[in-house]
Amino acid sequence: MNRKISSGSIFESAVGFSRAIVDGRYVHVAGTTGFDYAVMRISDSLIEQCHQCFRNIADALAQAGCSLDDVVRVRYYLADVGFFEELTPMLSQLFWSARPATTAIVCQLVDPRMKVEIEVTALLREPVQA
Repeated sequence: MNRKISSGSIFESAVGFSRAIVDGRYVHVAGTTGFDYAVMRISDSLIEQCHQCFRNIADALAQAGCSLDDVVRVRYYLADVGFFEELTPMLSQLFWSARPATTAIVCQLVDPRMKVEIEVTALLREPVQA
C-alpha cells in the first residue's frame, strides 16, 4: 500500500496525479516546476524557478518524512541546454552530501514559462508500515 502526498496544486487535480508517492522505503516526487502553488505564479528567472522547484520538492519530502539529503535519484528537465551550466553551482550545493544519480534532459516543457522541471526519488531511513 502506498501513501499519496499532494501540494494542493491545481495541476494535480487537473491532470490526476500526486506530488509524491511513498511506497515502502521510497518516496517518488513527480516532476515539479517553479510554480509557487500558494499563489500560482512562476518567476521569469531560471534561478528563482529552480529555487521554487526545490522548495516544492522539499515540502513533499518533509511530508513523507525525509529531506533532500535522502535523495538517491534526480532528473532535470531543461528548456535550454545552457540552463544546466547556469544551475550547476546551486545543484552541487544542494546535493553535496546526497550525491544522487543524476540525469539532465533538454526538452520542451508543457508551459512556455517553465524553464526547469525536476523529479526526485528519495530513500526513507525507515520503511513506512502499512
